[in-house]
Amino acid sequence: MEYYFSKTITDSFENAIQKVTEALKAEGFGILTEIDLKETLKKKLDVDFYNYTILGACNPHFAYKALLAEDKIGTMLPCNVIVQEKVKGQVEVSAVDPAASMKAVENAALGEIAIEIRERLQKVIRNL
Repeated sequence: MEYYFSKTITDSFENAIQKVTEALKAEGFGILTEIDLKETLKKKLDVDFYNYTILGACNPHFAYKALLAEDKIGTMLPCNVIVQEKVKGQVEVSAVDPAASMKAVENAALGEIAIEIRERLQKVIRNL
């Protein structure tokens, strides 16, 4: 089973991040964290890496429902969306498949929530 879904778009890296952020917002997600991996790897290891940003997306309504269903689910939140540019102008956007992740947790209520979140994240990727 795939643990993510993705799409490659033709755009600048900066525009792609903005488009992803707006698409997530349209589906009720906010960005809790933004990790610039290129900058972090340069700072910590003095290595050059391509543009790669991890967005920690959260839909508060679904996060709350998930926490009520499983109090330790916070270990698997937020939903990560990555934006990476290996080739200039070709930006791949990938999102975690929460339904695949939640298979590790034996909780039917949580599985139902994960399917709803998956549908929203798939819509985000599809609409880019």
